[in-house]
Amino acid sequence: MSKFPVVKTGEDVTRQVLADHPELMVVAFRFGAVGAEGALHHHPHVQSTFVESGRFRFTVGDDVSEVGPGDSFVIPSETVHGCVCLEPGTLVDCFTPRRDDFL
Repeated sequence: MSKFPVVKTGEDVTRQVLADHPELMVVAFRFGAVGAEGALHHHPHVQSTFVESGRFRFTVGDDVSEVGPGDSFVIPSETVHGCVCLEPGTLVDCFTPRRDDFL
């Protein structure tokens, strides 16, 4: 069980840090309803995303794709990205270096 709290990040969206080190962080984002959004944003961290469950439409730079359970991909530093939930589920994101703003 994670020692970190569950934090509401948007309508029907939460995040919870699962593991943390100065060079790497693992975070679960849970989307509870169709249409819930991870707003378009960018950050200096390299991010990998693994779809644990659910379906999502992801925008990464100029590319838009639908992803589902078992899919994974990497988002380069400073690339604009976001998603819309098509079926409730969980994304597991890893960030390097860690996201100090999530602590």
